[in-house]
Amino acid sequence: MKITKFAQSCVLIETGGKRILIDPGYIQYKESYPDNEWRNIDILLVTHKHEDHCHVDAINKIIKNPKTKFYSSREVADTYPEFSMGIVKAGDVLDVGGIRIEVVKAVHGYIPSLKGGKEIYENVGFIIDDGINRAYQTSDTICFKNDYKCDVLFVPVVDHGLVMGSWEAAFFAKETGARLVIPVHYDHPDHPANFEQIERDFNKQGLRFRFLKIGERIEI
Repeated sequence: MKITKFAQSCVLIETGGKRILIDPGYIQYKESYPDNEWRNIDILLVTHKHEDHCHVDAINKIIKNPKTKFYSSREVADTYPEFSMGIVKAGDVLDVGGIRIEVVKAVHGYIPSLKGGKEIYENVGFIIDDGINRAYQTSDTICFKNDYKCDVLFVPVVDHGLVMGSWEAAFFAKETGARLVIPVHYDHPDHPANFEQIERDFNKQGLRFRFLKIGERIEI
């Protein structure tokens, strides 16, 4: 399994001959992405409707490829009726070309600035299982009780009432049993991360973690 991190919560997972892109957003977006780094996508997954996870222009270009299978929630489909997609909800399991995709619960936080149409009522995470590794993208979520297990975890760490902060993210990550934790959702200029605090909290829980630069690729 090969993993490339992009800004905010966007990750590209390459495994089993498939290219799986999750949450392409507008933050630090480059017009060249759909024709280069995000070309030939087999599976496109979007966790929720916010534009830092669901960039309309990018998605329109990606899904022009007839082989791309696009899955997201009913709320995303209702918000962007121009998209043609498969509708999924927590508890669903997809089998796409031998890759198992588990659609899991996610709970987006609320702050008053989300009033007026930005509230998230339907949010999902995804666990990508290629039979060797399980990679779990939590989406923007606060901490909640679950029994999800994975080898690689992408977890938000910036708090601000919208997602987990590093303290609870560390406990959440430990419960998943992840062998590698990759912090995400810290590229928005209005929601900066305290990297030293993240390191302290994650080290305290004995986690193996790694900050990836935008465009950095690793293999597990």
